Formats: sequence, C-alpha cells, structure tokens
Amino acid sequence: MKVHQTGIPGVLRIELEVQPNDDGWFKESFHAGKLAAAGMPRFDVVQHNVLSLAEAGIIRGIHAEPWDKYLSPSAGRVFVALVDLRDIETFGQVATFELGPSQALYVPRGVGNSFCTLVPHTTYNFLVNEHWSPERITVDLLDPELGIDWPFPREQLSYTERDAANPSLADVRKQRA
Repeated sequence: MKVHQTGIPGVLRIELEVQPNDDGWFKESFHAGKLAAAGMPRFDVVQHNVLSLAEAGIIRGIHAEPWDKYLSPSAGRVFVALVDLRDIETFGQVATFELGPSQALYVPRGVGNSFCTLVPHTTYNFLVNEHWSPERITVDLLDPELGIDWPFPREQLSYTERDAANPSLADVRKQRA
C-alpha cells in the first residue's frame, strides 16, 4: 500500500495491490497497520457500506458528512470529485480522481464527496469512522463555480432530485460566514 498526499489537505490517494490469481484477483482493501505505516491517520472503522450501481453515468453527492471516509470500488470504475467545505483557506477547492479496484481515497470529515460511475456494474465500498447521522453539508453537483468536468454530458447523467436541489457553493459560503 502506498499513500500519496493530494491538493486538498488531509485527502489521501492510496494505491492498493491487486493480485491476479487463477479465479480472478485478490486485494487487501484496508489494513490499518500498513496504512498507518504508510502515513494515513488512525482510522477506526465502525461501519462498512457497499453500494451497487447498475449503469454508467450514475452520479451522487456532493456531501460532506461529520465523519472520515475510506472509499474504494471492488468492481467497476468511478470518477470522484471532492470539494473542500471546511472553514480553512482551501474552502471550495476541487480535486478529481478516477478509481478502480486498485485505488482508494481517504477523505477527512468536512470534505464533500461525489462520484460518477464510469462503467456498468460498479460496486463501491465506503468505510466510515462514525455511524450515520443526517447532519451534513451539501453542494450542487453541477455548480459552474466548481468547474467539475464530469465524464458524461449533463443529459446522460442520472442523479436524484435531492442532489439536484443542493445549494450552490456561493450559498454554502454565505451560510458559513
């Protein structure tokens, strides 16, 4: 496992070793000791969520919850867009990544997470260090101020009405002021 810093403080990109075998492949998706030795902060997992998505172009987010997240697909590929929503100098900064089974991201609380499936039959794993609560900050996935270059045109994206109603980054900035 290799851990790399990104442009958003605290967000880590992790390279995982996928070992092919006669039946497919095996990966050690999360190993607290190896990740800590590679530079990831202590992460006490309390919940493991798995999301199965049937089609390409399914988009979710942008949500910043009051917990840290460890994200990795076990099948398929996702385009991930993160937005720093913490009250620090990098507020509003965006970073994007493409993840397959050999990559993971560590996302600290307060950083908004969103994703888009790149291929059908994607399975996405979320490990979190707090149990679910409704508390969160949300931002419009398609806010032009963010400048996220989603991998499909808007008319080909599938998103929820709830995500479509998220406030703009400017509105979130005003709420926090």
